[in-house]
Amino acid sequence: MAELNGPTDPETSMAAALDTAAASLLGIWESAREGTANRVSGAQLRAVMVVEQADGINLRRLATQLDMLLSSASRLCDRLVAAGMLEREPGRFDRREISLHLTPEARRLLAELRADRQAQLAAVLAGMTPESRDALLRGMRDFDEVARRQQADTTLAGESAEQEGDWPGDPDGPGGPGGPADRSGQTRTRWTDSSGASERSVGTTREWPTGGPVARTA
Repeated sequence: MAELNGPTDPETSMAAALDTAAASLLGIWESAREGTANRVSGAQLRAVMVVEQADGINLRRLATQLDMLLSSASRLCDRLVAAGMLEREPGRFDRREISLHLTPEARRLLAELRADRQAQLAAVLAGMTPESRDALLRGMRDFDEVARRQQADTTLAGESAEQEGDWPGDPDGPGGPGGPADRSGQTRTRWTDSSGASERSVGTTREWPTGGPVARTA
């Protein structure tokens, strides 16, 4: 089977090895998270961490970071506000926009989580050689830098789509079945030609390449 599929590239082999080696590390993460399970769910904890990293983030950016529909992120925030973990405030530059901030209770929760996690990590690191610890730290820092850069690129791409009025996958956003009308007062509709090329409706006049329109669900 390996011969049929050809040789595996080094990155794929390394990813498989890292996936296996990271099991213990992920186990520590999960063990520490279970200590917060009686106060917040996994999805709620992730939202709290995103808000910590981007204090004052708005709901759309949070939804993009969490890879959620805008309506789902809104309900998640409602529950966190009710639990005393999040505060909503009018935006600094646009008071129609809501900014999100952590409460002192949320910060205490994260501090407890990290203290538990670091204690478990320290116990494992104590059994490693100094050389192994240094190599691990260097590799993890490089990994973190690249992962953050890729995440930032993804977030910027999502925000660009939002600015154009496209809310990917959100039935409650403009162009969705239950979405609001756009600024012109008309519901945005997505069309394709017979070859699958995407076109956008403008007013009541739609333009598409030759071959005629074929409507599809956005």
